[in-house]
Amino acid sequence: MELANKLRELSQRIITLKEQIETEEATKTAFVLPFIDLLGYDIFNPTEVIPEFTADIGLKKGEKVDYAIMENSVPILIIECKHWKEDLNTHNSQLFRYFHTSKSRFALLTNGVEYKFFTDLEETNKMDEKPFLEFNITKLKESTINEVVKFHKTKFDVDQIVNNASSLKYSREIKKIFNAQLIEPESDFIRFFSSRVYSGRQTERVLEQFKELVSKSINQLISEKVNDRLHSALNKEEEKLAEESIEQEEKNESKIVTTEEEMEAYRVVVAILRKEISVERIAFRDTQSYFGVLLDDNNRKPLCRFHFNGKTKYIGLFDANKKESREKIENINDIYKFDIVLLKTIKFYKELEVEKVN
Repeated sequence: MELANKLRELSQRIITLKEQIETEEATKTAFVLPFIDLLGYDIFNPTEVIPEFTADIGLKKGEKVDYAIMENSVPILIIECKHWKEDLNTHNSQLFRYFHTSKSRFALLTNGVEYKFFTDLEETNKMDEKPFLEFNITKLKESTINEVVKFHKTKFDVDQIVNNASSLKYSREIKKIFNAQLIEPESDFIRFFSSRVYSGRQTERVLEQFKELVSKSINQLISEKVNDRLHSALNKEEEKLAEESIEQEEKNESKIVTTEEEMEAYRVVVAILRKEISVERIAFRDTQSYFGVLLDDNNRKPLCRFHFNGKTKYIGLFDANKKESREKIENINDIYKFDIVLLKTIKFYKELEVEKVN
C-alpha cells in the first residue's frame, strides 16, 4: 500500500529530524505539511488546503486555524498545529472553539508527532472532548494506518468515517480503562470477579486478597492467549512450508525418468545381495541426480548409487561411515566386479543392528 509506505517514511524522517526542529513553523513545514500531502491533498493549491483559515468566533473576529482541507469550497478537516515538544492536552479548548464556527465534521490537533482526530459524536456541531483517533506517528501500528487511509482524498467519506468513529472512540476508551484495571484494579472491578467465585461476604479484607489474584489471573490469561496465537501462527507456517516442500518434491519427481539401464543395474545388485538378505529388503529410489539402492527403503541405509546421467557412468559405493566413493564402469556387467564391496556394506548394517540389540 503506497500510503502505508509514505507514512513509515515520514515516521522515520520525524524520528531523525525532530531534535533539529526548534519552532512551531518549522514543525508545520517539516512534519505537518508532508502529512497533509501524503493524504493526497495539494498543499500548494488554495482550493484544497488553506493555511491560516479564518474561523471567527462570535464577536471575536480574525481568529484563524492553521490549516483547513477543503472540498467544494467547504472545510472537511481543520488542523491546529503546535511545536512538536508541546503537550497537546493543553490546547483542546482552542480547537473546540474553532470547530463550533466551522462547517467541518472533523478536527485534527497535532504537534507533528502526536495526532488527535475529533468529531461531534456526542452533540452535533460541538467537538467531543475526547478524540476518536489518536496515535504517535513514530510508533505506527497497522490498525492506525488503516484508519488514516480513510482520510485520503480518494477515500474520504464523511458518513463512513463518522459511523466508524463511534466504535473507534469507545473501543479506545475501553482499552484504556481495562489496561488501567490490569495495573491497579479498582474495588468494583475486583468485586465483579470475586462475587462470582467466592460465596462469602465481600469485605475489604476479601477484596484485598482477590486484588492480586484477579490481576494475576487476567494477565496470565492474556499471556496464554498470545502464546496460543503465536503457536497457531507457527503451526500454519510449518504447514505451509510442508505443503511447499511436497509440491516441490512432486515437481522434482515429475522430472525424473527411470531408464531401463538403471533398472537392469538394480537387478544386478539384487542378484549379488540376495545371498545375504531377502530381496524384499532391497529397494530403490530414483532422483534427478542419481539412482539410489537402499536397505529397507531407508535413506539412511544406502547400499549403492548409479550415476548414469552423464557421458561416463559411475557406481557409488559406501564404506562403514556411509562415505560414498565413485567407481567408473563401462557397462552393467562391470557391477559384478564390486560384489565383495557391496556384500561388505550389508555386513556393516548387520553389525549395527546387532549393536542396537545388545
